[in-house]
Amino acid sequence: MRVTRAFVPSLFTVLNMFCGFLSVIHASRMEIAPAVWFIALAAAFDALDGMMARLTRSTSDFGVEMDSLSDVVSFGVAPAYLAYKVHLESLDGMGVFVAALPMVFGGLRLARFNVQLAGHDKDHFVGLPIPVSAFTIGSFILTYYDDVTGLRPLAAAVLPWMLVALALLMVSKVRYDTLPGPSKKALRKEPLKFVFLALAAVAAVATGGAAVFPLFVLFILLGLLRAGIVTAKRLLRPSPGEAEDEDAAPGRADV
Repeated sequence: MRVTRAFVPSLFTVLNMFCGFLSVIHASRMEIAPAVWFIALAAAFDALDGMMARLTRSTSDFGVEMDSLSDVVSFGVAPAYLAYKVHLESLDGMGVFVAALPMVFGGLRLARFNVQLAGHDKDHFVGLPIPVSAFTIGSFILTYYDDVTGLRPLAAAVLPWMLVALALLMVSKVRYDTLPGPSKKALRKEPLKFVFLALAAVAAVATGGAAVFPLFVLFILLGLLRAGIVTAKRLLRPSPGEAEDEDAAPGRADV
């Protein structure tokens, strides 16, 4: 059997999917911390498969589709099932419906990403990336879940609404920054992003992981804030017809 250059990135993609599967297994056993960490490991393999595809110059349509299928498992099914097991299972049918939202809308978001060239440019994603949604769910549960008492009451009340919000953000038109690649060119082009990432990493380590969930919330809110500012500017900007009337008004008065 001949091994091509595409084998290396495909291997990382398969490992991404396998980690998602392991996360589901641990969640089914109520082993919450390992379930979350396997989602994080899946994200690491997800980043590596793209990096290896560029290094080996083996990017292909097959790789793109395979990557999306893996992402649905690791960042759609795994966090959805985790949320179901820690609390939403107690809500019966409504819990099943709400828990499925990150998986369903995550799949829709990935399908849109694949078929629309406008869904992504060098600097932004359109819609919340599905790994960010998965990390937000995972870090939320890891922060507020106790092996003895379960999910804290307030967190249990927030969880369904958070899943709905994340699902809608994934298929929204809100733009979110891409993370810069580890290169000198990217560092020179986007130094502020590197500073933010460095500070976020320091905060996460210094707080023993407690800052991870607030950092993801901050990332989500910054995208919403920017979208709100853009929308406000668009609404306040006069339409072309109004601008022409304003320019013509002094002329009519002079006559």
